[in-house]
Formats: sequence, structure tokens, C-alpha cells
Amino acid sequence: MTGSKRRDAIINQIKGSTVPVSGRALAKEYEVSRQVIVQDIALIRASGYDIISTNRGYVLHTPHVAYRIFKVHHTDEELEQELCSIVDLGGSVVNVIVNHRVYGHLEAELNINSRRKVMEFLEDIKNGKSSPLKNITSNYHYHRVEAENEETLDMIEEMLRRKGYLVHMEGPFESI
Repeated sequence: MTGSKRRDAIINQIKGSTVPVSGRALAKEYEVSRQVIVQDIALIRASGYDIISTNRGYVLHTPHVAYRIFKVHHTDEELEQELCSIVDLGGSVVNVIVNHRVYGHLEAELNINSRRKVMEFLEDIKNGKSSPLKNITSNYHYHRVEAENEETLDMIEEMLRRKGYLVHMEGPFESI
């Protein structure tokens, strides 16, 4: 097994385990030394995985992310203010969702988590790459917003309400 395939297998094994996976067990399973496993873990971390070493073995750190779906309504002119207000409070706008009467449920990934990404998004719109998806539903749309905790989401919800963007939803996400 090549080093790359072994590292992929190690990632999958750690991801799929409900208990820490020991370096000794990994070395035995892949028929390599414990030092090779240590080097593999270093390379896996360098590729972006948050692998934590514990006294019982390796675990993948998956941070808890809170999220909420907000139904909002605003004009094109208010788009920048809406997005900047969300990211300034610590939120990440994961997507935009609309429920169109003809086309049904449409969703586009945004992943906007900074003012720089807000500006890049707005620049793409300005340059004619596309128009906001909300325009096909009279400016009504939904955003999945993620944050570190519920308190941050509460602040975002209050800000959206205060600015007049938040729309009251009937039932759980109105068929989203």
C-alpha cells in the first residue's frame, strides 16, 4: 500500500471510529513502524485534518457548529448590509435557498464568512456573472447561517429582526 493510500485509510479509520485509534494498532494494521504512523499523522494534519493525539490514541476533532435557517426579505441595495452584518457578528452564510412556484426548491452554496468574501460575491454579481437568486421570488429567500454557538445565532436573529430583514416562518422551514 502506498503512503498516500495508507493515509487515506487512516483518515477513514479515525473518522469512523467511536473510540480513539492507537498508533500501535495503526502500525500493526498497516504493517509499518509506529514512527511511520507519526509521520503519516503529521502529513494528514498538514492537509487540513484536525487530528488530536490523546493518551488512548488519535481522534478527529469535529467542532460543534450551530446553525439556523432564516427566512429573509430585502432589496438588492440591502444585500451587502445583510451579509456584512451576519459575518460581522460571527456568522457564516452557508447558502441561499428559494422556493419557486414553478421550479421548486432551489439552493446555491455561498460559504460567505468574511467581509472579503462578501465583496467578492457582490463583485461577481456586479460584473454580471449572475443575479441574486432571491430575485426570482420577489426578494424572499432563506439562508442557512452557521456560528460557533447559539448565542451568536441569537444575536444574528435579533439584528435581522431589527433591520427588518427577518420574515416570520410558519412551521419548520416552510417545506425546506
